[in-house]
Amino acid sequence: MRRVVVAITGASGVIYGVRLLESLSRVSDVEVHLVVSKSALKVLKHELDLGLDDLVKLAHKAYNDDELDAPIASGSFGFQAMAIAPCSMKTLSAIAHGYTSNLVTRAADVALKERRRLVLLIREAPYSLIHIRNMMLATEAGAIVMPASPPFYGKPRTIDDLVNAVVGRVMVLMGIENNLYPVWDDPPPHP
Repeated sequence: MRRVVVAITGASGVIYGVRLLESLSRVSDVEVHLVVSKSALKVLKHELDLGLDDLVKLAHKAYNDDELDAPIASGSFGFQAMAIAPCSMKTLSAIAHGYTSNLVTRAADVALKERRRLVLLIREAPYSLIHIRNMMLATEAGAIVMPASPPFYGKPRTIDDLVNAVVGRVMVLMGIENNLYPVWDDPPPHP
């Protein structure tokens, strides 16, 4: 089994984290470890009218954000990749500066120090210079900073199409193939 960590923080766009969990739960050889921040629980209720129990059933193991003795807080616990979807600017800042005050940022720090894939699905706009510098620091440390910017070449028709395109790309960056969105094969002919 491949182990992955999914974290959901308090930025708007928790649908990305929920869809990621739903999609990973259908991959037979992936074991999902979940951590949800306290702020994310509020956003989850507001945006999707869901609670923690709705997410826990999509993971193999779930941890509290203050559970700093959880296995995912240690480099000796092997996981292939971690995605934070969505990743708040507060969480980005903590990761960029090595501030590990909760399980989300500690697990992200483990991913970086162990040279594992760490995808930060940021969902904020516009960016301040501080945001941009934090993205640069996180990238230099080894994270993959991915804005939640869906592609339009697949001619999406619904919000689900847009969400799936972003989540499908996150899964690819985590090393997990999927068919959530159409890939770019050949560019269309010019008129």
